[in-house]
Amino acid sequence: MKIFIFTIILISSLYSYELNNWMHNYDKALERAKQEHKDVYLFVGADECRFCDRFKDLTLSKKEVIDRLKKEYILLYLSRDQHKIPKKFAIKGVPRHYFLTSKGKIIHDDRGSREPAGFYDMLDEVDIKKD
Repeated sequence: MKIFIFTIILISSLYSYELNNWMHNYDKALERAKQEHKDVYLFVGADECRFCDRFKDLTLSKKEVIDRLKKEYILLYLSRDQHKIPKKFAIKGVPRHYFLTSKGKIIHDDRGSREPAGFYDMLDEVDIKKD
């Protein structure tokens, strides 16, 4: 039983560590995006949000999803309960997804929990809008 509990704690801490590696400051994320010649993926969530948790568990926990995002985007997570979110972004109806240029211009926005296949479809749609 102790091993089972330890395993659960370890897995959840590894996952939360990944989201903790995301940036949590909008202005600093834009600065880094300019430096690295990337766009920004902004995930707006809430601390008590079952749909946000579902999205994190089903999609953002997948290494291949994160690897694809990291190729083109600076990853920015803002919780409406913890972080300062610029007024131009909606904070109701989370999870929200914003794809931004390094200057903060919105390329695409969407909302809802997505499974990996649906999230990949959204990334493809964003790529089309960028072209």
